[in-house]
This record gives sequence, structure tokens and C-alpha cells, in this order.
Amino acid sequence: MATDESKTPPPTAAEVDEPDEWDKRIFSTGCADENAKMTDCYFEKRDWRACTAEMERFKECWQKNGNEERTSSKGA
Repeated sequence: MATDESKTPPPTAAEVDEPDEWDKRIFSTGCADENAKMTDCYFEKRDWRACTAEMERFKECWQKNGNEERTSSKGA
């Protein structure tokens, strides 16, 4: 029995290369490289405890670039 799958065309190269909203937010922090290294570490090791150096570098970058207000709770 044949399946009737949706024939959605694959994304074009321009669509794949275009930054999405998440990418734009990460790039605007100034810590995109540190974030990539941190997530790559987790993807490779599957354990955040094995990525403490990468997390620390991301945290230092986050603070150096003044991003604390992005994650602070307002009115808490």
C-alpha cells in the first residue's frame, strides 16, 4: 500500500543559509561562537557536566557583553 506523503519541496540554499529568529538572537549577544562550542560539546558528550569549561567561557562572554538584562526577571 502506497503512502500519500506531502510533497513539500526541500528548502532552497538561500532558505537554509538565512538566519532564523533564534540565530539572530544568539548573534546579537556577541557570544555565538561560545554558544556553538558549548552546544557542540553537549552534542558530543551528552552530559553537561563534561562541558563545564565551555559553559564557563559562554558565561564569561555573556557577562562581558552585558547580556545580564536579557535574562533578569522584572518585578520578581
